[in-house]
Amino acid sequence: MAKQILAERYELIERIGDGGMAAVYRAHDQLLDRYVAVKILHPQFANDEEFIVRFKKEAQGAAKLSHVNIVNIYDVGEWEGKHFIVMEYVEGETLKNKIQREGQLSIRDVLDISGQICEALEHAHSHNLIHCDIKPHNILLKPNGQVKVADFGIARAASSSTMTYSGNVVGSVHYISPEQAQGNAITPKSDIYSLGVVIYEMLTGQVPFKGENVVSIALKHLQEMPAPIHELRPDVPPVVEAIVLKAMEKDPAKRFSSTQMILDIHKAQKMLFSEDEAADDPYATKILPRGQINELAAAERVPTTAGHSENSFLKSKKFIAILIVILLLGFLTGAFLSFGKFWSNAQVVVPNVVGQSQEAAKNILTSKNLRVQVTENYDADVPEGFVISQTPAAGETVKEDRLVTIYVSKGGEKISVPDVTGLTKEEAANQLSKAGLKVGDISEEFSDKPAGTVLRQSPNAGDKLEKGKSVDLIVSKGQEVKKSGVPDVIGDSLGSAKEIIQKMGFSVGSVTEQESDRPSGTVLSQSPQPASEAAEKSAINLVVAKQRTVKNSTKEPEPNNGSAGKDLSVGKKSN
Repeated sequence: MAKQILAERYELIERIGDGGMAAVYRAHDQLLDRYVAVKILHPQFANDEEFIVRFKKEAQGAAKLSHVNIVNIYDVGEWEGKHFIVMEYVEGETLKNKIQREGQLSIRDVLDISGQICEALEHAHSHNLIHCDIKPHNILLKPNGQVKVADFGIARAASSSTMTYSGNVVGSVHYISPEQAQGNAITPKSDIYSLGVVIYEMLTGQVPFKGENVVSIALKHLQEMPAPIHELRPDVPPVVEAIVLKAMEKDPAKRFSSTQMILDIHKAQKMLFSEDEAADDPYATKILPRGQINELAAAERVPTTAGHSENSFLKSKKFIAILIVILLLGFLTGAFLSFGKFWSNAQVVVPNVVGQSQEAAKNILTSKNLRVQVTENYDADVPEGFVISQTPAAGETVKEDRLVTIYVSKGGEKISVPDVTGLTKEEAANQLSKAGLKVGDISEEFSDKPAGTVLRQSPNAGDKLEKGKSVDLIVSKGQEVKKSGVPDVIGDSLGSAKEIIQKMGFSVGSVTEQESDRPSGTVLSQSPQPASEAAEKSAINLVVAKQRTVKNSTKEPEPNNGSAGKDLSVGKKSN
């Protein structure tokens, strides 16, 4: 359907995804001049009235959601028998792609991604909408780290990766909750279980339950406990493993609500990473550990009478004053780090370093008495080592020593080229598109393979290629047909003509007769014509002479009416 106009508004540009229920296209909204993603229902569901009603109702429900971590739905409709949903186009990759590429994700990334997914679920659950199919394939990751949850409230079509009961699709089998596997009522806690499975996969690089078929996997969700995360990955902190275990409780009543899970994720982040960040920044605001407070108290304590406890100093005005001073110093140094010299009136206009090399950008910024922090991102449009963007933006006026973050390109993201040999051109294009690549030049050559089959590819399978780049294909034209010159048998007898034709590697096709004055059986004409070229072993059709049929005729005698010998001419009378 690429290059078609849908609903007289959406120009379909390229197919970017395909599933059991629908195909997804990148499209241009000609009315609002923006790129969108258009999901078009597969034709086999077009006549399923119950499915269409549910499709529209749930899509309209999802359209009511508005959250930074949810893919926005813009439009739902039907055009020329095609049911479609128009949604926000998100550049980036799926969480599944990231897991497949990196295997086990860092603890920091796992908590960050999980927290954003949970924020999206909390918003949806507060609007009485349950996702029903949380899995890494439906989680989109933007290059800046923002998470977008897709496919809210859309029932999934039956396939090898889904479970169906009474015609109702209830989720992808590796990620479904026990109540979904039993065909019971689905609640917001079902989404929490699926999220627990996703976190398990991010931490370990594998799903918790595997089996030979969907039924065996579903039974494991009901009856078995997954392999402990710490056995598969010893560096996972107990607090993180505890979050996964609670999310994956068999009993929905024992699981988190989305709000509770957000709080526990934030607690884990503070417990694991707040001290690391403070250690990296000697000027940042810090919480003074209890041990250091006690040391300060002991150093400042004066002799007291025997009845006073150590806590008396901790409650004294002197201790409170010391603590306030320490916290104030921390605040001031933190402010200095973030916004420059807190007490200074000296200001600097931030220079523009976008497009500069990393070293050049650092030199320019430090020469203006600004500090530099470097963050690396993939960007195929900016050469590796050069600045993509900056914060604060160029032209802003800030205080001296302000921290400026520059985002430096790591070049285009490298992708492992899939093996598309043996596939048809269409199948190869689909596989490459799914991998983030596209088809380049296509050349053809003769082979024993069916016409249209991919014989070779460049780059080869397994090679690393920048995302969005092209893979050239060599495609079969089918077997080569050898041709020979057609012999001239016109004028030969039929027997002689047949012998010549067969000796030349051809076969005799149809033989038809035509009346002629030539001797019977003489070849009058042939097809293909003499001296032309035809495929070897192809048939030559002949037309041969047939004796004319002679009709018998007798001449009837003229009637004798007594006028024979007489001059029948009439003379002119003379006056």
